[in-house]
Amino acid sequence: MSETTASVPRLLQNDPSFDDVWDELQYRGLVHVSTDAEALKTLLAGPPITFYCGFDPTAPSLHLGNLVQILVMRRLQLAGHRPLGLVGGSTGLIGDPRPTAERTLNTKETVAEWVGYLSGQIERFLSFEGDSAARMVNNLDWTAPLSAIDFLRDIGKYFRVGTMLKKDAVSARLNSDAGISYTEFSYQILQGMDFLELHRSYGCVLQTGGSDQWGNLTSGTDLVHRAEGVSVHAIGTPLITNSDGTKFGKSEGNAVWLDPALTSPYAFYQFWLNTDDADVIARLKIFTFLDRAEIERLEGAVASEPFRREAQRTLAYEVTALVHGGAATDAAIAASAALFGQGDLSVLDAETLGSAVAELPGFEVTGETLVVEALVGAGLVSSLGEARRAVAQGGVYLNNAKVDDDTAVIGDSLLEGGFAVLRRGKKTLAGLRSGA
Repeated sequence: MSETTASVPRLLQNDPSFDDVWDELQYRGLVHVSTDAEALKTLLAGPPITFYCGFDPTAPSLHLGNLVQILVMRRLQLAGHRPLGLVGGSTGLIGDPRPTAERTLNTKETVAEWVGYLSGQIERFLSFEGDSAARMVNNLDWTAPLSAIDFLRDIGKYFRVGTMLKKDAVSARLNSDAGISYTEFSYQILQGMDFLELHRSYGCVLQTGGSDQWGNLTSGTDLVHRAEGVSVHAIGTPLITNSDGTKFGKSEGNAVWLDPALTSPYAFYQFWLNTDDADVIARLKIFTFLDRAEIERLEGAVASEPFRREAQRTLAYEVTALVHGGAATDAAIAASAALFGQGDLSVLDAETLGSAVAELPGFEVTGETLVVEALVGAGLVSSLGEARRAVAQGGVYLNNAKVDDDTAVIGDSLLEGGFAVLRRGKKTLAGLRSGA
């Protein structure tokens, strides 16, 4: 997998218009469920605490849902609290129960490799210096040495089967045709044990995670309370959906990944740029560090001049720069403009151009391919006759140069990397790739 080399801007800070980070989390819509809210508000406004968030290596990269949690960690660290970033080398070998069926278990070697990838991604967003320095941990370090007998005697005795059966993830599977294995049933015990271990080793008193993990989060708070006799806390962020009810974080049916090898910076930028007006302000609150005054200004722009899409462009720039860095973001913006005739395609590097072309309907060509053939092959017109008429009407462009001859061939128009962009009218595009 590729490594993202950009670093998080050092100027990031929490919104100064809020007295404490709890109020800011509330404003940004990041608290869906929690343990005692007043106690949490007091805790987060007091001396620095240690908190953690866990990420299971069930894929070789984190995605946008994980980014929500990472940015919550960043906000808490900016408020002076100490983050523990946990990548689950042991829980990743099991997998959190899915609603419908058992997970396919990955090999130990694969999980170990993915632990490294995910740790590197998380580290980019946290500071490992100063009084609130972050620390990365791996739960395999304390579960691997534990025997089955010790696990049952020292940890299992605190869990009640009746309570475990009531957890949403477990009850859903029990009522399904697939049922649930003892392996996945035990996942909540392993996650609960993480909180106990981190509380004992680092004084950790708070876990954050998605609200769909609430059953697992409370397994940890309950275990710490039973084993240590103290109260600790959990915050569950909302599951983010689009205003039309569809699942957030998907592009063309695929997850939007943080690894640029899986989701290119260009595709990442375009995902945010295509945010609906009804969703863009909520996304700005969650995924950027813009302050309330700026977000309210952009909210006014959405209401008064939605056609300018200033909020979407701001969102796309801020999040892409945060994840991939300013240079990659500027390249993605340049590619977006050049595709639609507002820039020079030839100045784009092969990687950026290839990423942009990959998002378009495609057709494989050689230098001898007629432009009208490419129009048909790429699906921009339905027939050669229609293609010739489009050329005659002056509406066909190859790399933003107007095509005025219906016998023209692709020739040497292929750019760096063997790519070219074919356009009909202002907005109908196709990507051409060299087949030779």
